[in-house]
Amino acid sequence: MSLTTTGIIGVIILVLLLYSKMPVGFAMGFLGLMGFSYVVNFEAGFNLLARDVWDVFSSYNLTVIPLFVFMGQIAFHAGISRRLYDSAYVLFGHRRGGLAMATVGACAGFSAICGSTNATAATMATVTLPEMKRYGYDMSLATGTVAAAGSLGILIPPSVIFIVYGILTEQSIGKLFAAGILPGILLCFLFLMTIYLRVMKNPSLAPPGPKTSFKEKFRSFAGVVETLVLFALVMGGIFFGIFTPTEAAATGAFLTILIAVFRKQLTWHGFVQSLADTTKISCMIMVIVTGAVIFGHFMAITRVPYELAEWVSSLPLPPHAVMGVIILVYLFGGCFMDALAMIMLTIPIFFPVVQTLGFDPIWFGVVIVLITEMGVITPPVGVNVYVVYGVAKDVPLENIFRGVFPMLLALLLCNLILLMFPQIALFLPNLMN
Repeated sequence: MSLTTTGIIGVIILVLLLYSKMPVGFAMGFLGLMGFSYVVNFEAGFNLLARDVWDVFSSYNLTVIPLFVFMGQIAFHAGISRRLYDSAYVLFGHRRGGLAMATVGACAGFSAICGSTNATAATMATVTLPEMKRYGYDMSLATGTVAAAGSLGILIPPSVIFIVYGILTEQSIGKLFAAGILPGILLCFLFLMTIYLRVMKNPSLAPPGPKTSFKEKFRSFAGVVETLVLFALVMGGIFFGIFTPTEAAATGAFLTILIAVFRKQLTWHGFVQSLADTTKISCMIMVIVTGAVIFGHFMAITRVPYELAEWVSSLPLPPHAVMGVIILVYLFGGCFMDALAMIMLTIPIFFPVVQTLGFDPIWFGVVIVLITEMGVITPPVGVNVYVVYGVAKDVPLENIFRGVFPMLLALLLCNLILLMFPQIALFLPNLMN
């Protein structure tokens, strides 16, 4: 059996293991170990296993992940997410659909200090859904908005997906963070326009809330100051070269603790829970990264990524048509697989293709994040939808998916705009050269 055939069979077996509900990290690690051992020998396979586990868990660069996760957990337990929503509610709540718009704004703000789509969706669902239900909002609109806007957690920096992509492809994490800012703002605008058009077409979906005075609106900015300060210090430090991403994450986590202590809204139980949740989430991510690294070495030795890159580059198709095929693969795969798992599985295969076609790897990172955002809200997996369903158990699952569909169109439009105008993603990173 040829090496290429071995690699293809390995990918097929991996997909079957994932469908069997085997944890992603263990599935990739096990198959990578077995495949590498089959191609070389078992001694080399177990040496690879030991080396890769040590390299990942002792990596200084990867310490950025638990630090940013911890920052988001502290922010949640300190009530920052609630204050963000309250501020957005005062600004937009009096408009028809204003609470849903406030949810998008609050999700964007929380994403700037969280980095996880599932955490953003779960947090904001807990905060916003009771309010929208109280004001008579259609729960399909309400839950769909939270599930879709929660996906901003992996686009607006700091993003765990950008960190992992940067490490896998050896790209600047700082530039990837900068590349996500303008597309994140664009996507927020498209979400807001989607809500506006829906409620204009059917006003019964979202009745307006009570009006607020100019003084109340002015005071509401106090609820977003701390988030703006954290985002400005963390991203500003990275952008101007003051901090490395790891140092920025440590600074952000420390400042978040200071804000929580100063406001006296972080209990000892909340602090301990933050540590516990950070440990669980970080360990899950590290195991997935380890499994992907082992599987990546198996893919490398079978030469599947390079053979694919050579085959694709020889196709009589323009580069953008090939990129369209790659995007379709990600979109289809994202319907069945977690975003992080999808990134870890496919980057070793498709990144050499992208390099061969001459596309900018920073831009490609943003495109892939947008595509995986679509995956977290599309059936049958739609992780964010299930997260919201776990909070709003009285809303049928099909109603949440129905509410997500218009937001999915906004995500698709954002992708098309980014494909036509790549400088939207590359403008800020180019300033860092």
